[in-house]
Amino acid sequence: MEAGRVALSIVLATLLALSTLVAPSTAQIAEDPKQPSETNNTMVILGSQDLANCFMHFDANDTSGSADEGYGQKDFSEGSQVNVMFNCQLEKSFIENLYLKNGSIIFDFTVNIDSMDCDDNSDCTNLTVTISKGQQIVKTQEWPVEQVNSGNNVNLEMEITVDEMTNTWNKSSQEPLIEFEYSAPGWSTIGCAIPGIDCPGYFRLYYYTVGNNTGTMEFPIANTTDPNNPGNGGGMNGGATDSSGLPGFGLMAGVSALAMAAVAVSRKTEE
Repeated sequence: MEAGRVALSIVLATLLALSTLVAPSTAQIAEDPKQPSETNNTMVILGSQDLANCFMHFDANDTSGSADEGYGQKDFSEGSQVNVMFNCQLEKSFIENLYLKNGSIIFDFTVNIDSMDCDDNSDCTNLTVTISKGQQIVKTQEWPVEQVNSGNNVNLEMEITVDEMTNTWNKSSQEPLIEFEYSAPGWSTIGCAIPGIDCPGYFRLYYYTVGNNTGTMEFPIANTTDPNNPGNGGGMNGGATDSSGLPGFGLMAGVSALAMAAVAVSRKTEE
């Protein structure tokens, strides 16, 4: 009888210890709102007023560290080329791999650019936005200079259909990266030669602010494990996962069985 009680005590102590270890990553993600999840699927774009530091995370309630003006801007003197190239990086690496289900990644952003149009003699680069996962380019899209350089707010959108290349974003090596590039002549017209008239140019990118839906990238995040591993709980369709997809479930089930066996042995010994 004493041996059964000892065995039961050991197994129950083991069960208690292991219960603090299973699914540690899931707990970490739940505790960090800047990490992506099925319900926390909007990445927000933030940054400094001079565009020198553009960063991103998944907490739509946290805009700390971002410009109070709600945008970043680079100014150019009269006649200077309006020329920018900068990127926005994820503030913190993923704790776990990011898996997506069928659907689309939607990037919504707004720019306000003031420059001259391009001609055959101009050194120009259309507004070019490139989205990458780590070093791997996912999509590049261009908008003509004449479409975006009016000096007014222009809202734009990029859509990426989830496929085999984009359904998995590995932690620490494939975090999202967004690069912006633009170049066009600055103002140098006759009107700018009039004394007292200044004709500067600028490039402005609006950041996300609470209540403002621009400066966001939405991901169709799956409540699942690796979509490329068949039978691993739902796949790309985002269906319900079975017990095998839960971290540590098999371990917990095994330890629970041992505990039940120990209780049975203890009772038998007492009899």
